[in-house]
Amino acid sequence: MTEQRKKEIEDMVNHPPHYTSGDIECIDAMEASCSKTQFEGYLKCAVIKYLWRFEKKEDRLNDLEKARWYLNKLIKLEEKYV
Repeated sequence: MTEQRKKEIEDMVNHPPHYTSGDIECIDAMEASCSKTQFEGYLKCAVIKYLWRFEKKEDRLNDLEKARWYLNKLIKLEEKYV
Protein backbone atom coordinates (compact mmCIF):
# COMPACT_ATOMS: atom_id res chain seq x y z
CA MET A 1 0.00 0.00 0.00
CA THR A 2 1.31 3.40 -0.93
CA GLU A 3 1.88 6.19 1.60
CA GLN A 4 -0.76 8.28 -0.20
CA ARG A 5 -3.37 5.51 0.20
CA LYS A 6 -2.48 5.15 3.89
CA LYS A 7 -3.00 8.89 4.39
CA GLU A 8 -6.35 8.80 2.57
CA ILE A 9 -7.55 5.96 4.80
CA GLU A 10 -6.28 7.70 7.92
CA ASP A 11 -8.05 10.95 7.00
CA MET A 12 -11.35 9.18 6.29
CA VAL A 13 -11.05 7.23 9.55
CA ASN A 14 -9.91 10.01 11.89
CA HIS A 15 -11.66 13.07 10.48
CA PRO A 16 -14.11 12.30 7.69
CA PRO A 17 -15.26 15.64 6.27
CA HIS A 18 -18.90 14.51 6.09
CA TYR A 19 -18.93 14.12 9.91
CA THR A 20 -18.08 17.78 10.54
CA SER A 21 -20.39 20.78 10.58
CA GLY A 22 -18.53 24.05 10.95
CA ASP A 23 -15.88 23.39 13.58
CA ILE A 24 -17.78 20.60 15.34
CA GLU A 25 -17.32 16.91 14.64
CA CYS A 26 -20.37 14.76 15.14
CA ILE A 27 -18.55 12.46 17.61
CA ASP A 28 -17.82 15.44 19.89
CA ALA A 29 -21.45 16.58 19.82
CA MET A 30 -22.56 13.03 20.61
CA GLU A 31 -20.19 12.78 23.57
CA ALA A 32 -21.35 16.13 24.92
CA SER A 33 -25.01 15.13 24.69
CA CYS A 34 -24.69 11.65 26.24
CA SER A 35 -23.92 10.31 29.67
CA LYS A 36 -20.65 8.41 30.03
CA THR A 37 -22.55 5.11 30.02
CA GLN A 38 -24.50 6.02 26.90
CA PHE A 39 -21.39 7.13 25.04
CA GLU A 40 -19.52 3.97 26.08
CA GLY A 41 -22.37 1.90 24.66
CA TYR A 42 -22.26 3.79 21.39
CA LEU A 43 -18.49 3.33 21.06
CA LYS A 44 -18.71 -0.38 21.89
CA CYS A 45 -21.45 -0.90 19.31
CA ALA A 46 -19.46 0.98 16.68
CA VAL A 47 -16.47 -1.32 17.24
CA ILE A 48 -18.73 -4.36 16.90
CA LYS A 49 -20.36 -2.95 13.75
CA TYR A 50 -17.07 -2.43 11.91
CA LEU A 51 -15.67 -5.80 12.96
CA TRP A 52 -18.93 -7.50 12.01
CA ARG A 53 -18.95 -6.25 8.44
CA PHE A 54 -15.31 -5.78 7.41
CA GLU A 55 -15.14 -9.18 5.70
CA LYS A 56 -18.02 -8.23 3.44
CA LYS A 57 -16.46 -4.96 2.28
CA GLU A 58 -14.19 -4.30 -0.65
CA ASP A 59 -12.03 -1.97 1.45
CA ARG A 60 -11.57 -4.27 4.45
CA LEU A 61 -8.71 -2.27 5.89
CA ASN A 62 -10.84 0.87 6.12
CA ASP A 63 -13.42 -0.85 8.33
CA LEU A 64 -10.70 -2.38 10.51
CA GLU A 65 -9.13 1.05 10.95
CA LYS A 66 -12.52 2.46 11.92
CA ALA A 67 -13.00 -0.31 14.49
CA ARG A 68 -9.60 0.54 15.93
CA TRP A 69 -10.47 4.26 16.00
CA TYR A 70 -13.64 3.63 18.01
CA LEU A 71 -11.83 1.22 20.32
CA ASN A 72 -9.10 3.81 20.94
CA LYS A 73 -11.78 6.42 21.67
CA LEU A 74 -13.36 4.02 24.18
CA ILE A 75 -10.00 3.38 25.83
CA LYS A 76 -9.32 7.13 26.13
CA LEU A 77 -12.76 7.64 27.66
CA GLU A 78 -12.06 4.97 30.26
CA GLU A 79 -8.65 6.45 31.02
CA LYS A 80 -10.33 9.76 31.93
CA TYR A 81 -12.13 8.00 34.77
CA VAL A 82 -9.33 5.86 36.17
